[in-house]
Amino acid sequence: MTTQATEPTPTDTTEEPPDPRDAANEKHRLTAITGLAALSLDAMASVAYGPEAIVLVLAAAGAHGLGFTLPVTLAIAGLLAVLVASYRQVIAAFPDGGGSYAVAKKHLGARTGLVAAASLVLDYVLNVAVAVTAGVAALTSAFPALYDDRVGICLAVLVVITAVNLRGIVDSARAFLVPTAVFVVSILVLIAVGLFRSAPLSTEAATGHASVLADNATGVGALLLLRAFASGCSALTGVEAIANAVPSFRAPRARRAQHAEVALGAVLGVMLIGLSVLISRFHLQPVEGVTVLAQLADASLGHNAAFYVVQFATMILLALSANTSFGGLPVLLKLLARDNYLPHVFALKADRQVHRYGVLTLAAVSAALLVLSGGDTNTLVPLFAIGVFIGFSLAQIGMVLHWRGVPGSTAKKLLNGLGAVLTGVSAIVVTATKFHDGAWLIVVALPLLVAAFEAVHRAYARIGERLGLGRIPQCPTRARSLVVVPVSGISRLTSEALTAANALGDEVRAVTVCHPDPEDRDRTEALTCDWALWNPGVDLVHIPSERRTLGRPVAGYVRELAATHPGTRVTVLIPEAEPGRAWQRILQNQRGAVVAHAVRRDTDAVICRLRFRLS
Repeated sequence: MTTQATEPTPTDTTEEPPDPRDAANEKHRLTAITGLAALSLDAMASVAYGPEAIVLVLAAAGAHGLGFTLPVTLAIAGLLAVLVASYRQVIAAFPDGGGSYAVAKKHLGARTGLVAAASLVLDYVLNVAVAVTAGVAALTSAFPALYDDRVGICLAVLVVITAVNLRGIVDSARAFLVPTAVFVVSILVLIAVGLFRSAPLSTEAATGHASVLADNATGVGALLLLRAFASGCSALTGVEAIANAVPSFRAPRARRAQHAEVALGAVLGVMLIGLSVLISRFHLQPVEGVTVLAQLADASLGHNAAFYVVQFATMILLALSANTSFGGLPVLLKLLARDNYLPHVFALKADRQVHRYGVLTLAAVSAALLVLSGGDTNTLVPLFAIGVFIGFSLAQIGMVLHWRGVPGSTAKKLLNGLGAVLTGVSAIVVTATKFHDGAWLIVVALPLLVAAFEAVHRAYARIGERLGLGRIPQCPTRARSLVVVPVSGISRLTSEALTAANALGDEVRAVTVCHPDPEDRDRTEALTCDWALWNPGVDLVHIPSERRTLGRPVAGYVRELAATHPGTRVTVLIPEAEPGRAWQRILQNQRGAVVAHAVRRDTDAVICRLRFRLS
């Protein structure tokens, strides 16, 4: 099975007009603007921790090391430009979404595609945990008294984001559009005002906090710069999300997604470079307990209402940037499920184009990460960005092969080749420099996840072989049918069950399990007398059992029937009452489930569970 139903020619970015049958769903899809709000919050919000990650590494070389903040940031911005240009091509070539997975699967093989998919899955899950913890860290920087409650706050934020996304990606985009605009405008204002200042307006935010600047540093080496570059590359996570979720856009999908990708690159690049210029301009030093962005807001705008606006905007957007994963990962899981690498339930859509099972699974795994990490950003950041750079590299290599043999594609090949080299080197550097900080977990988790995908695929292959999928089956035949109805008393439910059984089978037998203890013997005798008086036209068969079990005796009787009636289709019809209210279901004795489980486990009989709804 392929990852896309149709693929345009490599140079074609046009699309067919939308199917009129899909018009009703278009309102639940994204425009370029709402696409930015839904799918680019991860990348935009990374300006809150990307520059800080660079500064924290360079601080090991003292004040001289901090002087390299801007050059390192410019290198990251250059890589960002290459990635944005490359993913514009991915969007055009693979308008059915999937991003790195779709590219790698088509041009590099199924297993390589799974490596790309696994890397994206890990990145998306980590993004949620990092985004929420970073947002809460911004809050606790402004209000230190909340620091001890950060795990509970993280989980509360996650619940809100999950609830919004269960209403659909368009509703989440609309809900997050205003916070996104406030954040971007506040950061741009911070940069613009700061560029006109020759000295910090205020340093109150950092007062009383210990500096983490090294005192005994002597020089800046290439290894330190590589580590700073690797840490700052966390700012590039989320660039691929738009390419993964192209089907979520309104028609023409590829063109809208490309516009959103370019806008994301432009805004992110301006913010990253602007903040790095201010870090160098104000000679900021990282301190414990206060983010670099908080210090920049303090220095540019002063410790006033504007400072708190920036902090709140940062906190909200960092927390909401988890929405990028909720927009991108369910689409990727859908493609994996469609290709039989994940349970098919992930391909199901609810109303409003929501992949509900993908959303809920992402929320559950992210909540576990938040609890295990204790809501600490520094615990999770070393694991971040490794997976996405593996996906970047595979996508670029795949695109080089995509343009092979296409006239006039030399410039595109060079662009993707350059991107493959840069992202490949970045992936190696990020993994090597962060290996002992926890990145080894990703190195272990990645092949395990690929192995899990392949195990699911093999299971579906076996199921398909048993079902004869893809082959013409034998024509259906008419076989004699015998229906077994377990009963424990006479009621309207019993009557409905026998009526349904008579409609299904040529022969119907009601069965009841008898136990030797006096109490049950009296019940059996009473049922036998009442059955004779009722006379429903169906024989009541007694199944003796020494043990007080229900399922195994019925299953044993069904096996005897199958052995003594060869060629007869045996069906077990299990009547069950369904209460009108959900809470009343706990009042049921679950006998039907016990019998169904035993018959399914021990026989090949058909099981029919008749639900009689009580009004």
